[in-house]
Amino acid sequence: MALRYSQTLPAVVLLILAIVGILLVVHPAKNMETPPEYMYGIVLDAGSSHTSMYIYKWPADKQNGTGIVTQHSECNAQGGGISSYAGVHGGAAESLKACMEQAVKDIPKSRHHQTPLQLGATAGMRLLNIVNATETQRLLKEVENKLRSYPFKFKEATILSGQEEGAYGWVTVNYLLENFVKYDFVGRWLNPGRATIGALDLGGASTQITFETSEKVEDKDNAMELKLYGQTYRIYTQSFLCYGQDQFLRRLLAHLIMTEGVKPQVSNPCYPQQFNTSIKLGKDVFDSPCTKSYRPAKFDPQMSVSVVGTGDYQKCLDSVKEIFSFDNCSYSKCSFDGVFQPNVKGSFMAFSAFFFAHSYITNLTSIPLTSPSRLETAIRLICNMTISEMTKRTNQKEKHMKNVCAVSNFIQVLLLQGYKFNEQSLPSISFQKKAGGASVGWALGYMLHRSNLVPAEGLGLMKALPLGPWAGILFLFIAILLIALGYLLMVYRHTRNKEAII
Repeated sequence: MALRYSQTLPAVVLLILAIVGILLVVHPAKNMETPPEYMYGIVLDAGSSHTSMYIYKWPADKQNGTGIVTQHSECNAQGGGISSYAGVHGGAAESLKACMEQAVKDIPKSRHHQTPLQLGATAGMRLLNIVNATETQRLLKEVENKLRSYPFKFKEATILSGQEEGAYGWVTVNYLLENFVKYDFVGRWLNPGRATIGALDLGGASTQITFETSEKVEDKDNAMELKLYGQTYRIYTQSFLCYGQDQFLRRLLAHLIMTEGVKPQVSNPCYPQQFNTSIKLGKDVFDSPCTKSYRPAKFDPQMSVSVVGTGDYQKCLDSVKEIFSFDNCSYSKCSFDGVFQPNVKGSFMAFSAFFFAHSYITNLTSIPLTSPSRLETAIRLICNMTISEMTKRTNQKEKHMKNVCAVSNFIQVLLLQGYKFNEQSLPSISFQKKAGGASVGWALGYMLHRSNLVPAEGLGLMKALPLGPWAGILFLFIAILLIALGYLLMVYRHTRNKEAII
């Protein structure tokens, strides 16, 4: 009897192990198809001065936003922003054609029907919507029809609010810098425990400031709460319409013209010495909602005015300050124009036109902008340069150099007097065009949010076996089961034979 038990015990143990193993392997298993390498997404950034297309990609087997979205390619559409085609039927749609044809080539054909396609319009269309809502809707419908003609998964063509634009820019910056979540070298998602950084965006028609704050936000319109990867972020965000680079320059010209009076020639202390240009009062100055308050009661929109540069730093700075209002504030503290703002905190990334202005300043002066005094010194040097000096030093055309003094002073006033950066906080601003290989702006944050690629809940870890190894392990346990059963059967027959002989 003892011999029989000693012979059958190993087989019984193997049998139990095989049954448990098969149950463990089979029960949680699902058929898994091996996905193609990447998924793609397209965002069209329809700005006030131009439209840019960004194509993003992420591994197809990653779901719920795994922090690994990267930029695949980009394209800048020819011509102006879609708002510039107001009254020009078909113009806005045609302007997108070349970039959309590039998208068809850049994205694998097998992925076309799964690729989300979205267009977000910003301050240029917000301004047009103020003066002509009907034409605004016609333009949106025109570009929507054009985008629907391509083999992608069209989502929407919409106008972003200023707060959305600021918040999406903040999401982009911190996502690219892996401040929300980080993929470690052993394949796990970790909260890196880093502080987020603020976002400073300067477009053609508006500028945005967004940063995380623990202070009470006194104006609820400036407060946003975002849940990303199981963390809650309380951010302050504000968009200033008409404080984008192009609209600021219009307002500056309008201010100078109204100060001197409407006449054939006007001096501009922000233009370089030896530079002058001719402008039309209508299309170049007063045909914008942003210059409405400066508009004369009677004027000829077709009148040409010669604007002569005098290159005077102090007069330019004083004129720029007149564009802002620092007087009225109904809150405990304000930035400008009566808008509440908590104290700036932590590091910031400045992008879009901020980056290009910073690049021009440093290239022209070789002065690092690490303090308010250095910034002032650099701008003084620039405003005292002639147009020929500027073009020679940068190898850029006059059209790019003529406004560097004005824009530099605008940024100085905006950052120091407006946003209240100082000796300690100004060096915390990093001026960037790209981060993590992707262009910095609101487009990536917009796509992540609208495509649900950044979940509100924390990421869970799931381990699953691919079909090949799963089938192999299952076969192994079945083989053990069969061997154990065969062995038990053999022992049973051997025992029966012995009993029959006896």
